[in-house]
Amino acid sequence: MKFLKQKLFLLSPILVLTVVLIFSLTLVPSVNPSPRSLPIAIVNEDEGFDIRNKGKINMGNTFVEKIGDLAKKSSGEVPVIHWIKVPDKETVIEGLNNQKYYAAMVITKGFSQKQASLQTPNPSFPNIEILINEGMNATAAKMAGQMLKGITDNLNKNLSSQLLAEFEKQGGEISTKQASVLAAPINVDVTNINAVGLNSANGNAPVSFIQPLWMSSIIGAAIVFISINKVNIKSRRESFLSKLILISIGAILAIIVGFGLISIVDNWLGFHVPNFNDTALFVALSYFSFFMLISAVTAWFGIKGIGIFALLFFFGVPLLSMPPEFMSAFYRDWIYYWLPMRFSVEGLRELLYFGSTFSFDGPSLILLIMASLSVCVILLSALKPVQQKGIQHG
Repeated sequence: MKFLKQKLFLLSPILVLTVVLIFSLTLVPSVNPSPRSLPIAIVNEDEGFDIRNKGKINMGNTFVEKIGDLAKKSSGEVPVIHWIKVPDKETVIEGLNNQKYYAAMVITKGFSQKQASLQTPNPSFPNIEILINEGMNATAAKMAGQMLKGITDNLNKNLSSQLLAEFEKQGGEISTKQASVLAAPINVDVTNINAVGLNSANGNAPVSFIQPLWMSSIIGAAIVFISINKVNIKSRRESFLSKLILISIGAILAIIVGFGLISIVDNWLGFHVPNFNDTALFVALSYFSFFMLISAVTAWFGIKGIGIFALLFFFGVPLLSMPPEFMSAFYRDWIYYWLPMRFSVEGLRELLYFGSTFSFDGPSLILLIMASLSVCVILLSALKPVQQKGIQHG
């Protein structure tokens, strides 16, 4: 058969395997990700306690030093936790709200005094607070919380063994209260800060919003480019006017998509959107920025430039839901940080989980700059030589 001799048919196995290889690479970051240097804050508010014949002790400081020693022992390896000492709880709350830490451990006031009381007939439970910054990234925050809980469980186990040994040395009976502290001498309170809520795709709502937003911007830019390209443009003036029309259409589509998408996810899909108007305006800005970026590329390289953004979608989306600390240095530094949709995810996270409002700073400012530069590139493309389409005579 003739078609069996065609080069395209003979090359089809190679082409298919190449496509499989390319798209298999998108799975690499999510295969067995290992966290490195998760920023976790530690606060010691313990004032210490004076013990007769022993002077002042501060068990909070001792605990912090032990944690620091454990981190140093992992020399040659990047530790899972990057401990950051913070002076007080108010400062750590501010840091959590500014997305500096995935979690925090707070050794509360009176920790040493209460720990010393555990051997007395009227013991008081020392307290440690664990704060989980769920909105920063639900996956990393959950892992950080589990690690902190493991640390406090281990501390409880060691302290319980020490207390039991002391009670045995005393050789006397212990009170009911003393017996109760042996199970868990330290009280651990766990609190979610900037919680993602129930209807948020397990904290991945920002990434869920980006997927239809990015694809619709590609489709919208392609349709507008093809439509304008069909017009017989005869001069640079007409070319410049067509670029202004393209930009105007992009702005109109951005408003439609911004308010339309948030209406769909809020009313039909059941996502929790705390501030409808601010979120819709940010989504509109994101769409306009994406639309202009894609249009800037197609203005100079034609419709084939769309392929770049399709690849960005397939390679970028798996990274958007991952914390940077879970990625290899290559994916983090050379792909993740350069993804234009990353800024939309960060802005949406602030709006959905951190109580932010729409303003032209942070991610919004970056998206605005991206859109402005793209607009300039689009307008400059009007200076290209005009290629008039052939005129057919009847």
